[in-house]
Amino acid sequence: MKAVIIDGYVDEPAILGVPPYVSPYVRYAAGALYYHEIDVDYYTIDQVRDKDLWQSFNHYEYLIIIGGVTVPGHYMGGTPISLTEIDKLFSKNREPLKVLGGSIVKGYTLKGGKAAIPVNPDNVDFIVNGDIEKFLYVYPVSDDYNLNDKSDYDLISKIAPLGAQILKQHPRYPDIIAEMDLSRGCERTNGFCSFCTEPLISGKYRERPLEDLLIEMKAIADVGVKNFRFGRAANFLAYGSKLNNGKPNIPLFQELYSEAVKFAEILHTDNANPAYIIKHKNDIKKLLEIIVKYNTAGDILSFGVESFDENVVRKNRVDIFPEESIEAIRIVNEVGGIRDENGIPKLLPGINLLFGLIGETKETFEINKRYLERIMKEDLLVRRINVRQAMAFPGTLLFKEKPKQHKKEFRKFKEYMESYNHEMLKKVFPMGSILKNVIIEEIRGKISFGRQIGTYPIKTGIIGNFNIFEKTDAIVIDHGARSITALKYPFDINNANINELSAIPGIGKKTAEKIVLSKPITDISKLEIDDTAKRKISFLIKNGSIIKSV
Repeated sequence: MKAVIIDGYVDEPAILGVPPYVSPYVRYAAGALYYHEIDVDYYTIDQVRDKDLWQSFNHYEYLIIIGGVTVPGHYMGGTPISLTEIDKLFSKNREPLKVLGGSIVKGYTLKGGKAAIPVNPDNVDFIVNGDIEKFLYVYPVSDDYNLNDKSDYDLISKIAPLGAQILKQHPRYPDIIAEMDLSRGCERTNGFCSFCTEPLISGKYRERPLEDLLIEMKAIADVGVKNFRFGRAANFLAYGSKLNNGKPNIPLFQELYSEAVKFAEILHTDNANPAYIIKHKNDIKKLLEIIVKYNTAGDILSFGVESFDENVVRKNRVDIFPEESIEAIRIVNEVGGIRDENGIPKLLPGINLLFGLIGETKETFEINKRYLERIMKEDLLVRRINVRQAMAFPGTLLFKEKPKQHKKEFRKFKEYMESYNHEMLKKVFPMGSILKNVIIEEIRGKISFGRQIGTYPIKTGIIGNFNIFEKTDAIVIDHGARSITALKYPFDINNANINELSAIPGIGKKTAEKIVLSKPITDISKLEIDDTAKRKISFLIKNGSIIKSV
């Protein structure tokens, strides 16, 4: 028997599966099929689009589509599947058993500020409301299946290592990052946020045994993927707390990181509840010290701040108040703000701000601005600030309440964030910072855009023409609002062209032409250019790995 999995990509509060990320869903689904000795082929939805494979799957026994976006996002590595595309795939491939799984079964929308619409059941044999791997584990050998059943970690321990094999079929293999599953559900016991789908999708909070997690990481590393993110957790810092009366589990984290680093070239994380940081300050600082000791620089702990408006926080059952959020940001900066040899901060907070929530007023936008200005004034670093409009899904309080949308104010706030993010990026990635192994993903004219493998990697525009998926090191020279500009590193003035030289701030086209005409250059001080240009050129050549003012 043969099955094909179409990865339509997922993005949820506690999981990301848009390339270069690969979600546990597709790996577990493959593992369940492999367990029953069913051959599996794997395609991303982008491969289907690019190669026009819409009616290429009739010779399979199973056609499985996995997808679902329950938080709004903008993606560089791929575009999540649409309902139209799901219907197209199922209608053009009549022969296989057609199975749909992932959070898309809870509803579909790709745009913030919109309520989700239900999936059309036509052309689908099984819409799996539970966990897709549980259905695929039971159905091939038994009629005793339940489309609402959830997996437990005993099942995951059987199938997860087997599913690692599917990664070799990913079009970007081995330059992908495996989203690792540490826990499911939310550990909060005082209710859930009004908008969050994690309790709907994953149910009651439970934690994966550390030994099983490490076995899967080894299996993934053995197939050639060495990049990992501890992203499949609503609050990563609470991992192991069930074994420690709800408190941070310092010995478990020490074992997790000291073992995981044996398999990893990139080791990053994602979600952290700032309220948990405040509640357990001293223990959390010890956890952060462990992370910073072993992780890869550029790491982020994403905070669900959602709003600095206390009224909005209360009405939406968000777990953190504004002053506590600021304190949590300080704590992560204190421990994680150190930089590696390339000038990249080891671990910084990220902030999620959500609009369209219950109790929001026009003043909410001004309150958020005031708190953001405090962060800037205190010289605190925030790696990224996601500003989004909430998606409303059936089963959430937000879907029931349907609050008023302030679209005009939201647009103005987004404009404000352009200048704010520009200033913050200059602090996080000063001129001279080195980015190793940037993978080119898009070429626009004379600029090649790429990202590193990691958690929310910064979009980097490198002056020059490279090949798609080519890797290069880069040195930062300038900053936008959501991206940075860089030159190939190490910077070689005698091989630099006019486009590269004129991209350096303060060096225009005329100065760049003078430099080119002066080649070969052996002494910067003898160049007939102004002193500011000389200092910048000297800095890039001699001090590329040292962070200092130019």
